[in-house]
Amino acid sequence: MLQPGPLHAFYERTKARRGHGKAIVATTRKLAVLFWCMLTRGEDYAHQQPTLTRKKLRRLEITAGAPKYTRRAAGIWSTNHLMRQAELELARQAETSYRRMVQDQRAGAPAKKAGASVTLERA
Repeated sequence: MLQPGPLHAFYERTKARRGHGKAIVATTRKLAVLFWCMLTRGEDYAHQQPTLTRKKLRRLEITAGAPKYTRRAAGIWSTNHLMRQAELELARQAETSYRRMVQDQRAGAPAKKAGASVTLERA
């Protein structure tokens, strides 16, 4: 498990039911729809990890030609370890919350019937 979160839990749940290939395609589609919604609504991703975003943006700035050592950039590469751990814990909580929500939905769903012959009134 590289990055915990709701998308990882969705992938694992789909993989258990349908297999790896279909789980990858379903997760990719869910991610594409998520991107589209975020872009059209102008919103940020709810489960983002700010330290990773900051590091990626700084890497892009350096690639584009920005000076490597500035006052503003100080401390980005040596990210506070406790802050990163807190973000990972939040992502794990989001994944656990998603799994619990799916489990509760399954528990509250009506039982599946095998066909018309199983109808209680006519048995």
